[in-house]
Amino acid sequence: MTISMYQASAPRFINTLSNLSLILDKAAAHAEAKKIDPLVLTSARLFPDMFALTRQVQIATDQAKGSMARLAGVEIPKYEDNEQTFPELKERIAKTIEFVKSFKPEQIDGTEDKEIVFPGGGGERRFKGMQYLLGWVYPNFYFHVTTTYALLRHNGVEIGKGDFLGTP
Repeated sequence: MTISMYQASAPRFINTLSNLSLILDKAAAHAEAKKIDPLVLTSARLFPDMFALTRQVQIATDQAKGSMARLAGVEIPKYEDNEQTFPELKERIAKTIEFVKSFKPEQIDGTEDKEIVFPGGGGERRFKGMQYLLGWVYPNFYFHVTTTYALLRHNGVEIGKGDFLGTP
């Protein structure tokens, strides 16, 4: 049995980004209940040299929209990367989900061996479609979503594994 590149991508991104949006709702409610400036949470980092929470969300959405566009051979939407608040981050997630939903399976299926080339690491990165999705996009996407979760959990937001995975 071969893998459906569409089923391995679009539904996974939609599910995880939807869960991330709900996690941000809990973070906003936590900030309000504890009378914490929400910007304290959106600018949180575990160590000074790491990206803040806002950048974690930006990169996760970039991975989802970028991979779908590259696999389908369409232009990647450009976002300004200027989000600072929970509502702004949620809007970015919503735009990304809508973009991912705009693809049809036939645009993504059959891209297992498609050559994917993009800038990175001082040069260019080259992958075949499946290796790009499974070996580059997934690790990056889940790393940044997980880091967002960890930053919020570290700062007292009452979230758990069920929030990350969502309800089946």
